[in-house]
Amino acid sequence: MSTPPIARLLGIMAALRDPEGGCPWDLAQTHASIVPYTIEEAYEVAEAVETGDPEELRDELGDLLFQVVFQARIAEEAGAFAFDDVATAIADKMVRRHPHIFGDSKNLDPAAVNAQWAAIKAEERRAKAARAAAAGRPPAPEGTLDGVPLALPALARAEKISAKAAAVGFDWPDAAEVVAKVREETDEVVQALAGEGPEAVAEEIGDLLFSVANLARHAGVDPEEALRCANLKFQRRFAAMEAEVTKDGRPLAQAGLAAMEEAWVAVKRRER
Repeated sequence: MSTPPIARLLGIMAALRDPEGGCPWDLAQTHASIVPYTIEEAYEVAEAVETGDPEELRDELGDLLFQVVFQARIAEEAGAFAFDDVATAIADKMVRRHPHIFGDSKNLDPAAVNAQWAAIKAEERRAKAARAAAAGRPPAPEGTLDGVPLALPALARAEKISAKAAAVGFDWPDAAEVVAKVREETDEVVQALAGEGPEAVAEEIGDLLFSVANLARHAGVDPEEALRCANLKFQRRFAAMEAEVTKDGRPLAQAGLAAMEEAWVAVKRRER
């Protein structure tokens, strides 16, 4: 009988980390050192979703799964937890957070499901604080905006913390007022560029981006996804412009801005 895929993957990871015959690179890694790879793999999953290639998505999900297995193996070696504990924890959490599926809370509408989810998460936070206190660790902050990971992409984190603030009533009443705020922040960037130092300019640009993230939230748009799409659109149009300008063999850098702008406008016109 063949080895189940997960068991095979766990065995491969154990071999890579074997002190006697494992891979030197894998043996040298720590929880912290592989975090950049984990983040990179998560982004590559997102890219595979955008391309719509099932085989690519399968491969990238495998790469991301390997990062989970890697982290769990390091923890197991330290006597903290193993992969099975990770799987058990998330399974238990999903059952606990879905009593309308796995428990007695049946026939709930979406609003009731969201309220129930929030209540369960609040109870989980209280239990976590109790465990920390029992272990002699300082409790985690419990403010309204706490709990949003610092490692999130900045636009995504801006959307999440502003949504938390909005949930307690600290928000603009409609998108039109957020547009006005975006214009106000744009004017402040202009003022900073005219006579203030780079730190002030960076601060004002940060305020502008935060306001744009709020505008996206009010419009029901994921700001991270919107910017990803804008990046891809720019890249696509730039490639088409470059092909047009360099078709006679001259390097793009020697074409001049006027020629590039003319080709750019033509590319945009063709896309409409």
